[in-house]
Amino acid sequence: MSAFTLFHVALSLVGIVAGLVVMAGLLQSRHLPGWTALFLVTTAATTVTGFLFPFRGFTPALGVGVVSSVVLAATAYALYARRLAGRWRGTYVLGATVSLYLNVFVLVVQLFDKVPGLHALAPTQQEPPFAIAQGIVLVLFVAVGFVAVRGFHPVELPVDAHAA
Repeated sequence: MSAFTLFHVALSLVGIVAGLVVMAGLLQSRHLPGWTALFLVTTAATTVTGFLFPFRGFTPALGVGVVSSVVLAATAYALYARRLAGRWRGTYVLGATVSLYLNVFVLVVQLFDKVPGLHALAPTQQEPPFAIAQGIVLVLFVAVGFVAVRGFHPVELPVDAHAA
């Protein structure tokens, strides 16, 4: 594995862990500025570094990167520029949920591609075990996102949302 690939993977894993902490906070109606900044920065960096890999033509990975870029931009705007005011709160929660989902979606793809036992179960990623795993991930994120959008009403957004 090249140093660049290792860096990309490390960013992705840090983003996923930070995103899980942020999601737990959202479910408890807690804004966690430091974790949120770490999540958004590492997820954005994962997306950017993903575009730097060599490619030929448009691929599903590039599609995920484009969607991720748009969602991350809206999420950061809702939090930092609009300060979660009004409907921007829902935009932020939905964006954070979708951003984390996309990272986990790609993680599942990579696990089935790189882990021998999983690869044996779904060598082309068209087999039922892969579809079931991705289906479970999707259902979990839809449920968590629904609960988070309905329940995230932080008591007070800090004056400086950039503060850790």
